[in-house]
Amino acid sequence: MALDEYLLQREAEGRKQPILRFYGWDPPGLSIGYFQKTAGRIDRNAIRARGFRLVRRLTGGLAVLHHDELTYSVILPEDYPGMPGSVVGAYRVLSAGLLEGFRALGLTAELAIPKQSHRTSHSPVCFEEASWYELVVEGRKAAGSAQTRQKGMILQHGSIPLTVDEDELFDCFQYENERIKERAKRAFGGKAVTLERLAGRKVTLEEAKQAFYRGFEQGLGVELIRTELDKDEEGKVLALAQSKYESDEWNYSR
Repeated sequence: MALDEYLLQREAEGRKQPILRFYGWDPPGLSIGYFQKTAGRIDRNAIRARGFRLVRRLTGGLAVLHHDELTYSVILPEDYPGMPGSVVGAYRVLSAGLLEGFRALGLTAELAIPKQSHRTSHSPVCFEEASWYELVVEGRKAAGSAQTRQKGMILQHGSIPLTVDEDELFDCFQYENERIKERAKRAFGGKAVTLERLAGRKVTLEEAKQAFYRGFEQGLGVELIRTELDKDEEGKVLALAQSKYESDEWNYSR
């Protein structure tokens, strides 16, 4: 999360070049949306017992357990050629890269167009329902994304699960009783799907990374060029991680 913020700020103050980044989580992390409340909803003891880490994102949306998955982030100027001014419009354009990534894996996905524009679920779990132009397969959510806009830049990042352990996921949240928790698990199973389940086989992280790398190139009509941080930049990212994203003041601020 610190690296996403650093890159957003760096590009806002300098070149304003688009960036695509793929990453994973070690140890697994529960990321929560910028506005999401934690008191009475997040089970801190269970997260600690499983060896997970909690972090609050810059972007909105609901909680995502990042374990066996490919995570992506896209950073680009708001005035990038062909980029709509609205959040929903930007989702539609950037989701073209995700669509082509699924196709590179031999899977057919489509963009979600919800019947209602307002969220009706009270679940804290992101993958409970698809928002506008998120990726769905056979009516089930296959990738979740969130977005923020700051200093003339767009940051969108998202989760593409390879597999999901539902016990791990739902242990991260507080429920009034076990009956309600089990009901939430059953509902989740009908609304979300993973790459492994879709493909009917094991999909490795490297395979997914290569597929979505090609997908973003093809879907957005771009050529990606590899770049790396220098030592000074790495130090700045680590400092931001320690001062902000590892602090309870930030993570449990709501």
